Amino acid sequence: MFKGVLIEKDDAGYRASVKTLDEAQLPEGNVTVRVSHSTLNYKDGLAITGKGPVVRTFPMVPGIDLVGVVEDSTHPEYKAGDAVVLNGWGVGEVHWGGLAQKARLNGDWLVPLPAAFTPQQAMAIGTAGYTAMLCVLALERHGVQPGDGEILVTGAAGGVGSVAIAVLAKLGYTVVAATGRTQDADYLKALGAAEVVDRALFSSPGKPLGKERWAGAVDVVGSHVLANVCATTKYRGVVAACGLAAGMDLPATVAPFILRGVTLAGVNSVMCPRADRLLAWQRLASDLDLAKLGQISREVGLAEAIPLADSLLRGEVRGRIVVDVNR
Repeated sequence: MFKGVLIEKDDAGYRASVKTLDEAQLPEGNVTVRVSHSTLNYKDGLAITGKGPVVRTFPMVPGIDLVGVVEDSTHPEYKAGDAVVLNGWGVGEVHWGGLAQKARLNGDWLVPLPAAFTPQQAMAIGTAGYTAMLCVLALERHGVQPGDGEILVTGAAGGVGSVAIAVLAKLGYTVVAATGRTQDADYLKALGAAEVVDRALFSSPGKPLGKERWAGAVDVVGSHVLANVCATTKYRGVVAACGLAAGMDLPATVAPFILRGVTLAGVNSVMCPRADRLLAWQRLASDLDLAKLGQISREVGLAEAIPLADSLLRGEVRGRIVVDVNR
């Protein structure tokens, strides 16, 4: 028996609660993991509250991230005692996830816990930090260099934004942080932002083209924000887009792309190939100042994750929430 957050949907309604579960209830998989920590991400917030169609089958254990130790394995790459990390792959949506003390998974979804990180640090990074690194890699792949100009990070006080700022600053980029919570300016500057601007500058409908400013950008917001970021990106600049906090729409024109040669690079972390995952985690080990993880994250117990889900969706949570599933 083990404890986990269980989302149920039936005649009594949609609800999430901490339940005692039987190992026999775990889904199919060739690796069983004794989970130590998970996280609370935006997608988990949607799943727990039911405010987005994230969960596809019921009942469901949410949690798109987990770290733990292999308890049993028939997968050729993993044996009992191995420390592993999981991010994405539909876990917490169509397959029971990490907000529980045990998980049974497809071993192909796992990567070894990098030696540079403790389990807590790996979850302070989590899907958000791993996605942020994928965005940085996308900027690099398209040729954006530290001397090219300012890099804008939207949703800056959230998990992706926080890690993106820390990594970009360590790599030598000049980072401008856009946030709706200007009270977090000192926090963002401590992470490495050279300037903090109000998200309101980007939130309203804008012109097809604006004054060129950004050599690159990491956007987690979407909608009008992404459209305005593209419209103000410099000639041959690159925008890495990985989120939709403000909506799935993109009320833009083709002008930035055909008149300025701007590249809009989509970043998806859920189904990302294993080789790219390993590279992202390797780069996080070298390019993220681990001392900043203490500023970026805080730890809560399993039951605390449920009420925090609403706060996360309202944009009231700063940085990363690490969940110790054993408390």
